[in-house]
Amino acid sequence: PGPPRRANRLIYEKSPYLLQHAHNPVDWYPWGQEAFDKAKQENKLIFLSVGYSTCHWCHVMEEESFKSKEIGEIMNKNFVCIKVDREERPDVDKVYMTFVQATSGGGGWPMSVWLTPDLKPCVGGTYFPPEDSAHHVGFRTLLLRIAEQWRQNQDALLQSSQRILEALLALSQVRVQGPQAAPPCQEVMATCFQQLSGSYDEEYGGFSQSPKFPTPVILNFLFTYWALQKTTPEGARALQMALHTLRMMAHGGIHDHIGQGFHRYSTDRHWHVPHFEKMLYDQGQLAAAYARAFQISGDEFFASVAADILLYVTRDLGSQAGGFYSAEDADSYPTAASSKKREGAFCVWTAEEIRALLPDRVEGAAEGTILGDVFMHHYGVEEDGNVSPMKDPHKELKGKNVLIVRSSPELTAARFGLEQGRLGALLQESRRRLQAARAQRPRPHLDTKMLASWNGLMISGFAQAGAVLAKQEYVSRAVQAAGFLRRHLFDPGSGRLLRSCYRGEADTVEQSAVPIQGFLEDYVFVIQALFDLYEASLDQGWLEWALQLQHTQDKLFWDPKGFAYFSSEAGDSSLLLRLKDDQDGAEPTANSVTVTNLLRAASYSGHMEWVEKAGQILAAFSERLQKIPLALPEMARATAVFHHTLKQVVICGDPQGEDTKEMLRCVHSTFSPNKVLMVADGDSAGFLYRQLPFLSSLERKDGKATAYVCSNFTCSLPVTSPQELRGLLCP
Repeated sequence: PGPPRRANRLIYEKSPYLLQHAHNPVDWYPWGQEAFDKAKQENKLIFLSVGYSTCHWCHVMEEESFKSKEIGEIMNKNFVCIKVDREERPDVDKVYMTFVQATSGGGGWPMSVWLTPDLKPCVGGTYFPPEDSAHHVGFRTLLLRIAEQWRQNQDALLQSSQRILEALLALSQVRVQGPQAAPPCQEVMATCFQQLSGSYDEEYGGFSQSPKFPTPVILNFLFTYWALQKTTPEGARALQMALHTLRMMAHGGIHDHIGQGFHRYSTDRHWHVPHFEKMLYDQGQLAAAYARAFQISGDEFFASVAADILLYVTRDLGSQAGGFYSAEDADSYPTAASSKKREGAFCVWTAEEIRALLPDRVEGAAEGTILGDVFMHHYGVEEDGNVSPMKDPHKELKGKNVLIVRSSPELTAARFGLEQGRLGALLQESRRRLQAARAQRPRPHLDTKMLASWNGLMISGFAQAGAVLAKQEYVSRAVQAAGFLRRHLFDPGSGRLLRSCYRGEADTVEQSAVPIQGFLEDYVFVIQALFDLYEASLDQGWLEWALQLQHTQDKLFWDPKGFAYFSSEAGDSSLLLRLKDDQDGAEPTANSVTVTNLLRAASYSGHMEWVEKAGQILAAFSERLQKIPLALPEMARATAVFHHTLKQVVICGDPQGEDTKEMLRCVHSTFSPNKVLMVADGDSAGFLYRQLPFLSSLERKDGKATAYVCSNFTCSLPVTSPQELRGLLCP
């Protein structure tokens, strides 16, 4: 080890991303009053840098600029420098990203924004290279120019920042225009389907050419569209688009065939060469999507991919305390002796490495065939590497292979004269050996921050997969994680959620000196998780907590004037804008998910004002839903749920009885996007009976577990066989 490095203020933070910058020569401050006061006292611009710990270009900008002594001196002399982890403070990130997108036409991370001392943005961008080139102004030049501008033209910059702020306010308002109702469902669904159908890649699946993102929000929309249009050609196409996309992703290099789970996105059309970071929110949503694909198609392939994701999360992202960590990085050291990290180093292979690991002769195959030959054929491994130089601008993957299923099991088996069952066993053994070899490599950095919202998405993934695949261990893992949230990310005194907590020494759980309060997305994804967990576990305690949190969410975030929920609560003077997100992207936007949450909450509680609120959200986003529903596929899906009225599927019976379990299996194996499930166990003092008096009038028929399908608290005739129940769920 060299001489001790001088640390800046970030050394006292808990966020892994901020700690990564604690030894930069830049005098970084965390977001907070100390930095704001310094900017005002010294009349300096603020340089705000926003990123996250698994962001590849954030690492590049740190290496090139923030570790440079010379650039650090320019920054410290002219600006007050603030570092923000966007995953800790999505509110700060969204305000300034709105500015960067509006002024530059693009956005991304690292985000670099210069602010006046009163926090108004005046100049912004994303990644800047350190020095000037023919195409780009370098970061050093930009720093000097902006500092000079502030010295020479301070008034002009202040006026300009004020005008920018006013324009952003006008631009970012989402509100009800006049006496608007929720938009018509038929029209929104049809437009969204047409827009998706037009951008669909028939050959490889997905909804763009490149880069290609796993977009669970789109797949969920297509499943719901199919369920409502089963008999039409459009309905059939919607299902085919969703299943083909999921299949191609699972075969692609975006899926980690050796270590399980999914990488962030593919840089090419074929799902082949990914950006290698793995994010918790992708795993949670994709586990649910693959489970749903199995539920609809009955194809075990989809069930096996869901199981693969949950294995990865349990093993590599699960904390001892029960929660889930945020992400694994894309970059790592190729060997323990390497001094420079490379993207994908943990996951890629040379043909030579694979041959050395799989030298066994394969009995029954052509003379001289080794296990490596079979594996390399099936997974597209090439002698000189299978990554196109076009997809590898930094030459980090030269000569390397990203595994991608290039052949069906039938074709690979035929090529080598093997039985299919035997081929499966050979490939499984090969993957096991590669995984053991990979375990010897230095692992990528793990972001051990635990976020309420992403834990919510992951709990939903475990709960839904547990119910659909009938795997109790998944439901138990979801219960464990929900218990973790209750212990570490909830304040029972105030009834409020906290945003984040962190892994401490010896796997303890730590909290910041001033905990970050939960944002809208934390409430929404946790409430959704608790409803999913009740349906999977039947423990009414989760239901009770979900309804309490819904009341808190209403109090903190609802906009009574313009309708819908703000992303952050009122009262933070450092936030220039209270925004409402209007795009379902890598994660669904909170207002989209909350529409279905409110309808579920009303079904479990009888509070019909929640149905009214759901309609008001759809009214606030009505114009966008009618023009470009493609930007809000989850909200378009929720529009259908709103207009079709949720079915309350009530099973009267003993939760432990075999007849009740049979009815539950029928419900869990049927895809019906507008149902809520409840079990009426006869305990009239229990939470559900207290909330819903109509349950007391429902009886078991002939002493058997009996199902009723109710709409607006009016019920069908009772049925006692799973076949009859299936008929009611799928009319």
